[in-house]
Amino acid sequence: MQDRRDKDHAGAFVPYIPASKSMAELTIFAIILGILLAVVFAAANAYLGLKIGLTVSASIPAAVISLGVLRGIFRRKSILENNIVQTMTTAGEAVAAGAIFTLPALYMWNHVPTMGTISFIVLVGGFLGVAMMVPLRRLLIVNEHATLPYPEGTACAEVLISGETGGKSAKMVVYGFLIGGAVKAMGDGFKWFRTEIESAMFRFKNAVIGMDIFPALLGVGYIIGPRIAGQMLAGGVLAWLVLIPVIGFIGAGSGSIVAPSADPIGELDAWGIWSDYIRYIGAGAVAAGGLITLVKTLPMLFSSLTATLRGLQKKESAKVTLDRTDYDIPGMWVFLMIAVLIIIIAFAPLTDVGIVGAVSIAIFGFLFVTVASRIVGLVGSSSSPVSGMTIATLLIVTFVFKATGLSGMTGMIASLTVGAIVCVALAVSGDISQDLKTGYLVGGTPWKQQVAMMIGVLVSGLVIGFILSVLNESYGLGSEDLPAPKAVLMRIIVEGIMAGNLPWDLIFIGAASAVVFELLGLNSLTVAVGIYLPVHVSTPIMVGGIVRWFIEKISRKDEEALKARVETGTLLASGLIAGESLIGVIIAVLIWMNVPIPGATLIENNWLPLLIFLIVTMILTWGTLAGKKINCSQKAGVKRMIGNTAKKPRDGQNLLRMIPVLRDGLQLAGSNGRWVVHVHRQSWLERQAVRFLKQPAVIKVSLDELGASVVGRCDGNHSISRIADALKDEFGEAAEPLLPRLAKFIELMEANGWLEWKSVEAEPSTLENVGGQ
Repeated sequence: MQDRRDKDHAGAFVPYIPASKSMAELTIFAIILGILLAVVFAAANAYLGLKIGLTVSASIPAAVISLGVLRGIFRRKSILENNIVQTMTTAGEAVAAGAIFTLPALYMWNHVPTMGTISFIVLVGGFLGVAMMVPLRRLLIVNEHATLPYPEGTACAEVLISGETGGKSAKMVVYGFLIGGAVKAMGDGFKWFRTEIESAMFRFKNAVIGMDIFPALLGVGYIIGPRIAGQMLAGGVLAWLVLIPVIGFIGAGSGSIVAPSADPIGELDAWGIWSDYIRYIGAGAVAAGGLITLVKTLPMLFSSLTATLRGLQKKESAKVTLDRTDYDIPGMWVFLMIAVLIIIIAFAPLTDVGIVGAVSIAIFGFLFVTVASRIVGLVGSSSSPVSGMTIATLLIVTFVFKATGLSGMTGMIASLTVGAIVCVALAVSGDISQDLKTGYLVGGTPWKQQVAMMIGVLVSGLVIGFILSVLNESYGLGSEDLPAPKAVLMRIIVEGIMAGNLPWDLIFIGAASAVVFELLGLNSLTVAVGIYLPVHVSTPIMVGGIVRWFIEKISRKDEEALKARVETGTLLASGLIAGESLIGVIIAVLIWMNVPIPGATLIENNWLPLLIFLIVTMILTWGTLAGKKINCSQKAGVKRMIGNTAKKPRDGQNLLRMIPVLRDGLQLAGSNGRWVVHVHRQSWLERQAVRFLKQPAVIKVSLDELGASVVGRCDGNHSISRIADALKDEFGEAAEPLLPRLAKFIELMEANGWLEWKSVEAEPSTLENVGGQ
């Protein structure tokens, strides 16, 4: 039925696809799909990051989509191809994160960079991130396999290994994509209804509560969970229901102007107070929160650096390995690439950072890439202090530039450029570390993954400049539509050191607030982001967190259902984010191309957008609850077959008594001991692939004798238990372990749509009676 995995020498880790086997990997199919997904997720994360200062992981959605496309449409069976696709896709996410956390500050200084300049900065940072990680792979991924779990990489490997269900799971991403895109198009494209609802509070002056009804924010809340979403909302409530009313109350009777505002406080509404005062308090809190996060990781930082350096100093064995799974890009080419990139940075007129900037990038790049690659192995990419390390880089580099005479706007731009290159390198190195862990678990070829990551960086880097330019011309980077909170923070740091003309009192109030949040046991950076952003952003995120809490609450007694539902909800939420974000970018492109966009909103009331948001929330909840049927039924059935064959599960069914029927369109043929199942491609999408992509109309799947025996008995007359009895009689010990192998094979058949279930057999078989004794 299914080949047993090869065994290497005793005690060695054996990946899902052993080194002794070769499969299709870095193919044209994988590269084209990876490029498309890298661009999509780069655009989506750029828009989302500029909106709320957060990005979402693209690895698992990319893995599921690649499974649905390559396995579901093109009938390609290589798990290593799917691994290449998700590797390239994460490059788009990482490049977008590094770019939007820093480069929008240039637009805020009215120093609009060219698309070529942005692409150059991002590309050299991304390539440095990949190249500096390559020499660390064997140390961090292989030698410390047991001690560095790399959570996202391990989770992605699980998705790929259980990829037989990828076609069904991919539908959840597509559904979310369509829903999120439709709401965004109707709201901000056609302007049929408002996308923001707001209400003042009765007899509470300047107190405002509101909500953006964007599906992407709902999806973000679901993914980050109720705790983080709640802390973010706490920051928003503190700003909009405490600080803004307090400032308005104190300044209500005064006609004097208090800097940095140009108007008396008494003449400002809630939005005016937020814009002139609260944003500076929030920026100070975010800066302090980022530094606190970095300080908290200092012990891990130093231990990670020293452990990595010790590992690099160890002499490798004289043994030369020829294992496919151990090939990296040759070290000579890696170090040559790093050296060439540093030299280009030093003398390139596009960046103009000079030798001092290039040396700083080399030092901080190696230091923080080494640390980031290890830290993400322990706590995951989402908890890696990239912002804190970028802030530290900016602080030191800005002081160095100012001390060497490079000041004013030229020094500020040079400092930010260095910080941007380091930030992109950190983001890319963290993601490729997770990808290489995934590849190590599934049996990928390292050098092919490293090349794939570089292709993803190249494509994403070439388009990110266009994306930022279009978004700036259409919405304005740093505006109310795209506040770019992380980039504003970087701008404030550089301006504060170079010019010293910031409202430091407000900055320090925010920094002190971050310390208070930390002392209260909260995540200071999360609460600070909530202060900086309008509460309208935090509210829908909290709703998504509540949906996640509800799902976990009602599923807590069933671990299989909980896991399946959370995974399904994550895919649906990722689709909401990608769909809305991509449509947002498309709308920006249309505005940039001077395509007429409706100016006035058709329906101005708050009730219609609220109703639409509630409908999307119900769809997310319902779709997540359906995860048990999508993802969990096969696992539960396998568990019943293997571990508890005589007892009925809680739903009253015993899978051993169920009768499988081979669906129409499948034929079993055999001759000379060779058995083949002919699978006729009948769905509309498959017919189009046959017609236009010249795919075969019939897929031939080879089976061994046990597999053929099982398929031949899926005729509506044999229950699962009777099939097992027949296999035991026919093959004896050669079929062992019988039930686990049969369970897995039935699971694969069902996942590929080969089976229908006729009924439940009334009488137990001999095997069931034995199992119940």
